[in-house]
Amino acid sequence: MPPAVHPPPTATTQQDRFFLGTSGWAYPTWKPDFYPAGTPSRLFLQTYAARLTSVEVNYTFSKLPTAMQLQGWLDAAPIEFRFSFKAPQRITHFQRLRDSADSVTEFLSALEPARTAGKLGSLLFQLPPNFKADRGRLADFLALPAFAQPRTQIAFEFRHPSWFTDETYQLLRDHHAALCVAESDDLETPDIATADFRFYRLRKNGGYSAAKLRSMTKQFAETKESGDTYIYFKHEEEPTGALNACYLLKLLQKARGVQA
Repeated sequence: MPPAVHPPPTATTQQDRFFLGTSGWAYPTWKPDFYPAGTPSRLFLQTYAARLTSVEVNYTFSKLPTAMQLQGWLDAAPIEFRFSFKAPQRITHFQRLRDSADSVTEFLSALEPARTAGKLGSLLFQLPPNFKADRGRLADFLALPAFAQPRTQIAFEFRHPSWFTDETYQLLRDHHAALCVAESDDLETPDIATADFRFYRLRKNGGYSAAKLRSMTKQFAETKESGDTYIYFKHEEEPTGALNACYLLKLLQKARGVQA
C-alpha cells in the first residue's frame, strides 16, 4: 500500500520563508525511520516533500535532467516546495568559472520549467578546495547576462580560505549573490549576509544534537534579514540529516507561530 502522506509543511510567511531539507532524497536506507517501510522508490520524493520544504539536487553536478525527469520531480512536490540545484562540475571544476557563458545558459535553460512552476530555489556554485581566490574571474562570472534576466538566486560555496575577505563579500553583494555558509568538520564559512536570501549547508558528520538544533532555531528565527533561508543537511546512508531537518523545521515553525 502507498505510505501515509503527511499534510504539506509550510515554509512560514511569504516575506520570511525557511526552506529545509537534505542534499538528495533517493535513499532506500532511510526506511523505516524516515520513509515508512514498504515505500517504493517512485514515491520517495512525494513522501519527502510531504515532510520537508526543499531539497538540494546534487544530480545536476554531473548531468542535467531531461525535461521529462525534471517535470516528474516538480509534479511530486507541492507548490510551496523549492528545488535548489548544484551547478555542473563543468562550470565550477573544469572551466573554473572561466568562459562559462554557454554552460551557464544551458544550465539555466534546463531548469526553466522549475522557475515557471514557481519551485526554483537557489543555484549553488560549489568551488573545488584548491580553487584559490580570483576575484577578477568571479566578477566576470557574476556579470554574465544569463544571471540578470530574470534575476536568479545564486549562492557560492568557497572551499579555500583565501576567499573569505571583505572584497569577496562586497563583490557578492554587488551582484545579489549569497555566500553559502558551509559547516563541516574541515572548514567553516563565516556567517555573513551578502544577499536578500541566505544559504546554509550543515555537513557535520554524525548529525546534530537536539540541543544544537534548538540553538540553531534561535539563531535563524531571530535573524533580522528578511527573505528566503535555505538550510540543507548532509545526505548520508542513515536518515540522520533528514530527521534533523524535520526537527529544525518544526522548531522554526513553532518559533514563528506557524501551524505545522
